Formats: sequence, C-alpha cells, structure tokens
Amino acid sequence: MSLSPAPLALLLAMLASGVGMDAVAQEKNRKAAPPSSAGQGSFKGGQTYRWVDDQNVTHYGDRVPPEYAKRERAVLNDQAVEVGRLEAQKTPEQIADLERRDKLARQQKEHDQFLLTTYTSVRDIEALRDQRLQQLGDQRASMESYVGSLDERLSQLQLRAQLFRPYNASRGAKQMPDKLAEELIRTVNEVRRQRSTLDERRNEEIALRARFQSDIDRFRLLRTSATAAR
Repeated sequence: MSLSPAPLALLLAMLASGVGMDAVAQEKNRKAAPPSSAGQGSFKGGQTYRWVDDQNVTHYGDRVPPEYAKRERAVLNDQAVEVGRLEAQKTPEQIADLERRDKLARQQKEHDQFLLTTYTSVRDIEALRDQRLQQLGDQRASMESYVGSLDERLSQLQLRAQLFRPYNASRGAKQMPDKLAEELIRTVNEVRRQRSTLDERRNEEIALRARFQSDIDRFRLLRTSATAAR
C-alpha cells in the first residue's frame, strides 16, 4: 500500500511550527514504510495526527507509533488545521481523582435539588435549624444535670475514702472496704464517660450550626442564580 506525500499546506505548517527537516524526513520515511501491525498505533479514516516524541520534537502523520499512542495528540484536516484532540491515557490516580470529582458533583447536584424542593425561603431553613438545636440543647442540659449529680456523688465518696488507707496515713486507719473502692471506681468511670458524651453533644451542636449555615448560603446562591437566569 503506497501513501501519498503530505499536502503542501501540511508541510508548511510543520515548518512554521518549528519542526526540523529531520523530523519531516523521518515522517516521509514513516509514511513510505509498510503499515504497522500494532493496532494500538494505527488510525483509520485518512486523518493526520500531530504528536510530540520523547525529545520534544513534533511529528505529523496518518498513524501514531505505538509508543506514543497513549499520549495526547491533535487531529488535523487537509489544511493542517486542528479539528480535534485525543486525550492522553489517564493514570489510575487520575482516573480515581476524576471519579471522586464526579461523585462530589453528583452529590452536590442532589443536595441542591433537595434544598430547592424542600425549602421556600431562608426562614424555613432557620426554623428547622432552631428546632434541631433546641432538641440537642435539651439533651445536653439533661446530661449536664446528670454529670452534676455524679460529681456530687463522687465528692461524697472521696470524703469517705479519706477515712481509710491509703488516703489516711494514721496508724489506726483501716483498709478501704472493697464495696467503697468499687463504687468509687465505678463513679469515676461514669463521670469520665458522661463528660466525653457531653463533649460529643457540644460538637454536634457546632457541626449542626455549620451545616445549616452552609445550606443557607447555598440556598441563597441557588435562588440568586435562578432569579438572574429568569
């Protein structure tokens, strides 16, 4: 199969782009060579491609060598005008990043739809926010009251423990009864657990406020964009 030489306009474009005569000669030799059997580097349809090799030399031809077939290349018409571009094959990391971006975009679109179909105004969002915060606040207040009672109980146990060894260093002090020691340890652990849970409730309130504020800002932006579009 014989290939016709590149059109004059294409050769001129190659020279104008800074491609050396050696690259032109290489391309002519490549066109004169038999078609490659590697399917990855073969292109059909009579199109011309432009790609860059490892030495940063630009090449033109109706087929791309297999070692460059996975790189980005341009598609040219008979007048050497770029009419398309084939993207380089993406790495696994790039594919994973694109998938992550697509997932985030879908989630944002779904949430935007939720905001626009659920609320009619910012006041609706604020009302729901205040309701949720009130619920969390009531739970927190109840827990704070319980922790206060635990602190009081712990103080009483610690006062009793002062009568016994090892807290009492006097010779006549007796060893702390096992029941008192167990109750003291149990109360200390319960105070720690409840205080940790109380901190979680406070963090939930902070996160809830931030989430609702984000929804309010997003809702305003969506409504403003919709109004501008109309």
